Amino acid sequence: MTYQIYIGDRTFSSWSLRGWLMLEKFGLDHQDHQVGLYTGTYRDELAHLVPARTVPAMQTPEGHVLSDSLAMAETLVERHPDIDLYPRDPGARALARSICAEMHSGFTALRAECPMIIRHRWTGFQPSTATLDDLGRIETLWALARGRHGGDGPWLFGRYSLADVFYAPVACRIIAYDLPVSNESMAYVQTHLQDPAFFKWRAASLSETFDPWPYTVDLPQKPWPGDPG
Repeated sequence: MTYQIYIGDRTFSSWSLRGWLMLEKFGLDHQDHQVGLYTGTYRDELAHLVPARTVPAMQTPEGHVLSDSLAMAETLVERHPDIDLYPRDPGARALARSICAEMHSGFTALRAECPMIIRHRWTGFQPSTATLDDLGRIETLWALARGRHGGDGPWLFGRYSLADVFYAPVACRIIAYDLPVSNESMAYVQTHLQDPAFFKWRAASLSETFDPWPYTVDLPQKPWPGDPG
């Protein structure tokens, strides 16, 4: 039973990372298809996946198309009740669902001001008040999940769940833009960066080339953690 997952360029596509992680991290068999999000060819490459017009898009083994990451997540929960995509505890499950939905629909300042990049880091970035407010809310949600339900592991609810899938790109942004967070939040960010699935995603991104570069930031660069200086 193989899922087909359609993703954009790994270097920049935060939503694609989410779609891929929810299959990769839970051991669900999948075949990856990369489309040209930044070359402008993705509409043609997704034309057979009505109603999908953006990435990620997922096709179930039966041929059903999911064109939104939250719809993908909830469909996988329905299809695989034996796998703990959400926590089993009802209270933890409710909180996990809530914070996934808030990530899916919110934090627009952080998204707009800090486009995802996992190739290098920027130095000297100054976040706006709106982005700092988004970060503050994210840290509140992380602390709530960790404080109530995270006692038995390093993830938001102890064990890896869809909540971690949805916040993985936030961890990347915190590193890439050197955003100010607490020591506790940074420990959670480092858990993402050290995860084998993230290593696999980032390794694949290093072969991508862009001309022109999609996002330009007038700031000095420094290597990604662990890369040679």
